[in-house]
Formats: sequence, structure tokens, C-alpha cells
Amino acid sequence: MPDSILAGRDRTDLGNGMSLRLLSALEVLQARREAAELAGEDRERALCSNACLLARALERTEDHSPVFSDGRAVLAGLTVGEVAALAARWSQFNREEDPGLELDGQELENVKKNSVRTPESACGGGC
Repeated sequence: MPDSILAGRDRTDLGNGMSLRLLSALEVLQARREAAELAGEDRERALCSNACLLARALERTEDHSPVFSDGRAVLAGLTVGEVAALAARWSQFNREEDPGLELDGQELENVKKNSVRTPESACGGGC
């Protein structure tokens, strides 16, 4: 995902050579669809959803490569407790760094000002 225009940080270091990154809206939808295919029963959906989310969000810190290829690989490689703990950590990080619609008026104005590129002129600012 390219740098978010609203988020403060796009990644958080886990301190073990891995990091969690924010996901784009498309990546979240893809994770949900993958989880729907992976879950055999409704009661399996939450675990599968978390695993598919982690497959996209969990990266090696050094080169930002994915730790797992897909949700099935997460389920095979982590315990239920590890999946739950990492998904909770990602959710907290997402809430803290991706403010969404919770911006107050001044914060929203700052985002608007900082997200609009100013046109460049040929005079290089000396006109």
C-alpha cells in the first residue's frame, strides 16, 4: 500500500524481525473473500478472517516481504493464540494510526492542506 494520506505511520515494528502494516481497503476486501472460501463453517470465519488479514499485514522488517503466502499458511504456521494476539495488535495499530472519520475539524483541514499538491511553475519560486 502506498503511504496513507491520513495515517501517521504505515508500519509498526514487532521487535522480532517482523512488522505489521496498514492494509488498503482493497486488501481488506480480498482478505474477507479469502476467509469466506477458507472457512468451512460460520464459527471458523473469525479465525480465518484474522489469518487472511495477517497474511497480508505481517511482513519481514528488513525487506517488507510477506511472512506468509496466504491465510492457509498462517493457519498452518501459527497457533490460535498467536493469530488472535497478532490480529488484536494489528487492530489496535489500525485504530491508532488510521483515523478514518474520527478527525475533528482542525485535523481534517490539516489533512486536506497536506494532501493537495501545489502546482509547480517554471520560475522555481523566484517569480
